[in-house]
Amino acid sequence: MKILIIHGPNLNLLGKREADIYGSMTLDDINNLLNLLAKDLGVELEIKQSNHEGEIVDIIQNSKDYSALVINPAAYTHTSVAIRDAIAAVEIPTVEVHLSNIHKREEFRHNSLIAPVAYGQISGFGFDSYLLGLRAAVSIANACNGNS
Repeated sequence: MKILIIHGPNLNLLGKREADIYGSMTLDDINNLLNLLAKDLGVELEIKQSNHEGEIVDIIQNSKDYSALVINPAAYTHTSVAIRDAIAAVEIPTVEVHLSNIHKREEFRHNSLIAPVAYGQISGFGFDSYLLGLRAAVSIANACNGNS
């Protein structure tokens, strides 16, 4: 089973920006934890990061070989109809994740355009949001393929 992880804009700056909101871990730290968990779960990961909406759309559109998608769309969560439509179009089980609890932040962050096309959303658990998201994606992919 292959799972695609997509990190959205500014996540390449983790560990250098707003540690009070996003924590002190870097994106490499999170990716290393994801790879360790993937090994434990017996799944293969492909991890991508982009600051560009169109590139994220292209990655999603070319994801037919994956069993599930875990995405942190970051700021695009609240603005990108294009990313939302790409997820809806490919029909790959998707889990939306966020490091911070978007519902405890500024009002404009409370609305996710991605959530209606995702199986679920995990937010507010720091780097654990990704690990929980990966576990959820594997579980959903297994259920969709008739495995338990």
